Amino acid sequence: MAISSVGVGSGILTQDVLDQLRAADEAARITPITLEIANEEDKQDALKIIDATMTNLTDSVNAIKTATLWDDREATVSSGTSVEVSASSKTDIQDFTIDVTTLATKHIEQSGSFATEDALVSGGAGQININIDGQDFTVDYTATTTLRELKDLINIAAGTKVDATVVQVGAGDFRLFMSSVDTGTTQDITVTDVSGTIDTKLSTGLSVIQTGVDAEFTFNGQAITRTSNKITDLITGLTLTLKETGSSDVSIAQDRTSILDKFDSFVEKYNSAITELDKMTKPSTESDDRGIFSSDSTIKSMKRAIEDMVYNVGGGVGSMFDYGFDIDKDGKMTLDKAVLETAMDDDAINTQAFFSGGDFIKDDLSVVTLNGAFTDISEVVEEYTKYDATLDLLKNSLSDNITSLEERKTTATERLDAKYEILKKQYIAYDLMINKLNSASSMFTELTNAQSTSQNS
Repeated sequence: MAISSVGVGSGILTQDVLDQLRAADEAARITPITLEIANEEDKQDALKIIDATMTNLTDSVNAIKTATLWDDREATVSSGTSVEVSASSKTDIQDFTIDVTTLATKHIEQSGSFATEDALVSGGAGQININIDGQDFTVDYTATTTLRELKDLINIAAGTKVDATVVQVGAGDFRLFMSSVDTGTTQDITVTDVSGTIDTKLSTGLSVIQTGVDAEFTFNGQAITRTSNKITDLITGLTLTLKETGSSDVSIAQDRTSILDKFDSFVEKYNSAITELDKMTKPSTESDDRGIFSSDSTIKSMKRAIEDMVYNVGGGVGSMFDYGFDIDKDGKMTLDKAVLETAMDDDAINTQAFFSGGDFIKDDLSVVTLNGAFTDISEVVEEYTKYDATLDLLKNSLSDNITSLEERKTTATERLDAKYEILKKQYIAYDLMINKLNSASSMFTELTNAQSTSQNS
């Protein structure tokens, strides 16, 4: 039977020889493809970082390009504690004084005294009617209804307008208190015993603890009356909450903090994007120092477009540098917020139009309608970042390249497998031949030696 292990017979054509030949072939045919795949995968990872920084940049741009950015308001009470104020977007910018003379109150009634909260309120079944603010509520009771249960029945029937509770005023002294949910002079509570069977302490025996009154205050000296201490109908977008009597000075202004935070965010996200693009497109003769996209025209073109856009936006009526923006020698952006705020103070309409779009009034009083600097910036960025735009195409190209390379690697590996399977079989055959030759040579040598020995004897 033939020996099948490579090199066992002769010790010449061994498996080590095949492995060395295979390694040399793989180094020439497989390793370059493997390295190409690794390089494309590194590009994919790098592109994810670029994509994230560009998404952050886009978000910061979108937060500024909308005209609603300038509508945010900040309400400040500069003196006094009589009022709390909040202002929604577009509330009129102004200063005013609120002088509170009377706070609105609820109407409160209390019953007569009961020995316990489980005391019965009637000797038979019946009804009471509760009237408040022009609304009637009917409450049914029975001969077994307790004071505590009547409280619950009132809250179920009239809870939208009345709060009922049982209070232990003292030892053996339990009383039903009914308070209007709302404040004002229209909140008087009237209880009528429809059936005439309820304990009089809950009808004619009720007493007023507090009368509902309207809030009274002045707005810049003008007398105002409202039924509630929370006032939302004085100025559109303004909510006043009266807290105590006294005078307070109020200022409604543009929310500069919110606006400047968004500008700061844009500068931060711009610099982050430029930093990554600088690193990834950096040219160098040293491979460890060279950016992974140093020879990629797509990423290099995007970097140039982002750098150039700062200089090109503005619609011909100015530049971002007029508003405190600057680019240093390293390509990083800075913002002098004092310059920006001065522009916002001196020419709010034109500043808003420059950044977010609208009518810009020039010195000669001619009007130029602008898209807005940040709308222009958004268009530049989105040429690369929007769906199916340049970055998406590059992502798809890298994926296609990797797929193609993996297919090439698989094909090349299969070819080497086939080649070395054939070569292995050939080595085994050659090894057997060599072994036979070695065996024949050995036999001939032994015969010769034996003949020589016999002749010498």
